[in-house]
Amino acid sequence: MRLIYYLAMNAYRLMVWLASPFNGKARLFVTGRKGLFRDLEDATAHWQRVVWFHCASLGEFEQGRPLMEAFRERHPEVKILLTFFSPSGYQVRKNYQGADYVTYLPIDTPAHARRMAAVVRPEQAFFIKYEYWYYLLHELHRRNIPIYLVSAIFNKEQAFFKWYGGWFRRMLSFYLKIFVQDDASRHLLNDYHIHHVSVSGDTRFDRVKKIAQSSPSLPFIDRFKGDAPLVVAGSTWPPDEQLLISYFKESKPSFKMVFAPHEVNRQNIERIVSHFPDGETLVWSEASGEEAGQARVLIIDTIGMLSSLYGYGQLAYVGGGFGKGLHNILEAATYGIPVIFGPNHGKFKEAMDLKTRGGGFAIHDYKELKPLMDDFITHPGQAQAAGEIARSYVDARAGATHHILSEIFS
Repeated sequence: MRLIYYLAMNAYRLMVWLASPFNGKARLFVTGRKGLFRDLEDATAHWQRVVWFHCASLGEFEQGRPLMEAFRERHPEVKILLTFFSPSGYQVRKNYQGADYVTYLPIDTPAHARRMAAVVRPEQAFFIKYEYWYYLLHELHRRNIPIYLVSAIFNKEQAFFKWYGGWFRRMLSFYLKIFVQDDASRHLLNDYHIHHVSVSGDTRFDRVKKIAQSSPSLPFIDRFKGDAPLVVAGSTWPPDEQLLISYFKESKPSFKMVFAPHEVNRQNIERIVSHFPDGETLVWSEASGEEAGQARVLIIDTIGMLSSLYGYGQLAYVGGGFGKGLHNILEAATYGIPVIFGPNHGKFKEAMDLKTRGGGFAIHDYKELKPLMDDFITHPGQAQAAGEIARSYVDARAGATHHILSEIFS
């Protein structure tokens, strides 16, 4: 199995390299790793104490961020290295001030693992949610460096629990402690004689609560919204937008809507604008204060605002549920508003939980979206009750960061 893994890593590296002239993400993946070790050696040459956090992409960064920030508060003398596997995470957070250096993770080969461990020399390493790189984990373990897996979640469909899963389970033995989100994950691991497990919950709950508590005011949004109910559509993709635009046009609403699409490039923003009559839309970067109250639709063409925007809404729609996977619904739920999302949410525990409790609502098509939106917009008390369920769900699950640090430093 190790040979297959080795060949797969090298095949992946070759495929990405071949795709890089034609694919922007592949190109960033390749160019971002050029000179990686040279730059890393220069940056860390005089570091005395280092803790390493690794995240696959942006979503995992949001899970790791509360732990990084709490660690920095507790040990300001320790340097923090942050690595990403995906360009989408690195490009957005390469200037993150909570880390002393941010870079890519090299492709997992024996030589790269040895060099990475030798250059970084971490006292501890934290891998977020589901990062399993055999050679790197093996090398850190061989050097007696404590490795922690944080906010992990497991299910029987994963390779660890298949008939061929013995080699994959060996990777789990390299972690000193596995902090899982729920009891189901702990019981599953225990069934396979993996007992270095602690149920800590999901650090994202700490993150979204902190964002809500420190969210900056947005006076322009107040002026845009006025006295009308506001629907915030966050991290949307074209299938999400098509449904929402159809509803907006058909309902001739008394409400207003904010679109914060996942892709904020000019072409995508213009595509959304083109669906509305002239004068109905504003684009955030082009808007002035005088126009704020006149438009019915505001389109956000920058990143970093969405988590604050939800605080102005009476209802949220979170995108991604008609594609590969749902985006972060907790950012909306923490403000006490009901959350609507698409059908591809089965792998997201928080979506399943909120749907069961009555704070989240899954739709499959326009026929399901319309009556749901109608009810919430025309019956604000109903929206408020569902929103309180969502808020209570988040509040009850905060505290994972404190739990993890308490166990590590006990």
